[in-house]
Amino acid sequence: MASLSADRPSEVVLAARVARQFYLEGISKVDIADRLGISRFRVARLLDSARESGLVRIEIGLPGGVLDAGLSAELCSAFGLKHAFVFNFPDDESPLRRRLGEAVGQVLMDLIDTGDVLGLSWSRSLSGLTAALTQLPPCPIVQLTGAVPPPDGRDLLDLVRSVARIGGGPAHVFYAPMLLDDAQTAAAIRRQGDIAEAFALIPSVTIAVVAIGAWAPGLSTIYDAVTAAERTALTALGVHAELAGVFVGADGRPLATPLDSRMIVTPAPLFTQIPFVLAVAYDAAKSAGVRAAIRGGLVHGLVTNTSLARALLSPAGNDDGGP
Repeated sequence: MASLSADRPSEVVLAARVARQFYLEGISKVDIADRLGISRFRVARLLDSARESGLVRIEIGLPGGVLDAGLSAELCSAFGLKHAFVFNFPDDESPLRRRLGEAVGQVLMDLIDTGDVLGLSWSRSLSGLTAALTQLPPCPIVQLTGAVPPPDGRDLLDLVRSVARIGGGPAHVFYAPMLLDDAQTAAAIRRQGDIAEAFALIPSVTIAVVAIGAWAPGLSTIYDAVTAAERTALTALGVHAELAGVFVGADGRPLATPLDSRMIVTPAPLFTQIPFVLAVAYDAAKSAGVRAAIRGGLVHGLVTNTSLARALLSPAGNDDGGP
């Protein structure tokens, strides 16, 4: 019988979900199998592995590990996520951002498979992604957005190319800012060969990695990059969050905004068709924005830290409508 391994965080979280339902909620193995879409024999094996590895004790958790498997399983159950990964990282911003980026790399190695097409967007939170990547299937890598602010554009190119080098698959990259001063310039840039080629491949993307920004000062690079008048206008439209340049309201539905025509991003109708979106977010102040993105079905997996996870699960944090 295979024991649980930190190299397979999705298996650890799945075992925690099974254990919570069986031991704490009294659900039968057959019903758990039906709920999770797995065989009852796999449920039994996961329960055995959970006991053998020490995952099941008085409380459910990953003994001595950075991944909080119990809290991860709770997020999955509360919000209907396919995957959630909560890491016990301290809240100081710079190391936290880097360590979460590394955690995304570890999770990505577990989830991605041969035949996938990976989409990557610009985010400061993903800067540490390649530090943890040691292997990847040779799948195509598609850039989903330009960069903001523009001077960081080369960092995005380097990120996409570095991930592609690890896997050996082709990289479809371009150098462009995420936000332009006018719609005409943005339209002309979108027609450039490398950008048009990358965007033509977006319908084939099977897994995307993005960050979630809340529509508030310091919680979204786009919010901080636009003018005060533009912030006010988008707030009036009901913008709660943005991910990969897609703006969403409190119900999680994409919103059309005056900025859309000036942005080099995956259009919302294409973004919402991506089968699996893995999002990264931190800071408890983002809880309403993260909840909105999940509520709208735009996010299927979440990598976060303990403080944001607890804020998402807090009854006080559900005043905006709940999960």
